Amino acid sequence: SSAKDMSIPCTKIVCPPCLNERKDVISTESEVIPKPSHKLALIVPVRDRLEELLEFIPYMKKFLGNQGVTSEILVINQGDGYRFNRASLINSGFRLMKQHCPDCDYFAMHDVDLLPLNPELKYSYPEHGPLHLAAPHLHPKYHYDKFVGGILLLTISQFELVNGMSNRYWGWGLEDDEFYVRLKQANITIQRPGNLTTDSTNTFKHMHNARVRKRDYRYCYDQKKASLRRDYDSGVNNVNFKVVGQYSVTSNGESATLFNIHLECDRTFSPWCLCPEDIPKPKNVTSKSGKVKQPHKIS
Repeated sequence: SSAKDMSIPCTKIVCPPCLNERKDVISTESEVIPKPSHKLALIVPVRDRLEELLEFIPYMKKFLGNQGVTSEILVINQGDGYRFNRASLINSGFRLMKQHCPDCDYFAMHDVDLLPLNPELKYSYPEHGPLHLAAPHLHPKYHYDKFVGGILLLTISQFELVNGMSNRYWGWGLEDDEFYVRLKQANITIQRPGNLTTDSTNTFKHMHNARVRKRDYRYCYDQKKASLRRDYDSGVNNVNFKVVGQYSVTSNGESATLFNIHLECDRTFSPWCLCPEDIPKPKNVTSKSGKVKQPHKIS
């Protein structure tokens, strides 16, 4: 069955490109500042979150600029009609980053509704292991030890070593728990900030409105059982997607690149990309003889 198109209308997001792009070398009369040795890509998985993006983009550009971090923001919008798949969007964003930002040597998988408030949170190159900025003792909502969601910084090699994230998590939750297992099995140590002057009440601004942005907690078919097992079959190497649009989104003079993508679903691998109630029911068709033809079953 075909999925309903839920793309963000182009007219909403096409904006003039930012005029003040960062140059490789910034020259003044007295000094020449060399290009930084590392470049960060923020990979932001979303579905129709324009309002949050217009706040996120200038805020993060300023926050990172204050730290001297050179960055690009890549927004990966899921425009198909399948259930939301955060991990596949991150996998897709990683692949697109390697094409469109070849000088980016590390990235952050970054929720759009989580803004850092404490400048002590450093978005620096995670040379000693993945850096989980939204750590359990700092995140406003999730405090369990194995939590690695929200904001996680990795190098390209760290992400590729575990084949990225699983593609079978449609709907909300558990994809980051499975990613935690991947990191642990690869003996990769997760780093977390310490000795901050803030805690879970004031380190981040959490912009999620549960009444407006209802999360899809449903389980269908054998999804729950499969979601609790380590996935050895899928990852960044076989995420299936196509780019249906690429746009510049500008807010307060700061720009990001938005990729509107359609994920593809192998329903033999993860039939829960659509629950039964999501699948359009075929209408009965009347033949020339007047008899009603029964619709074909959707497998």
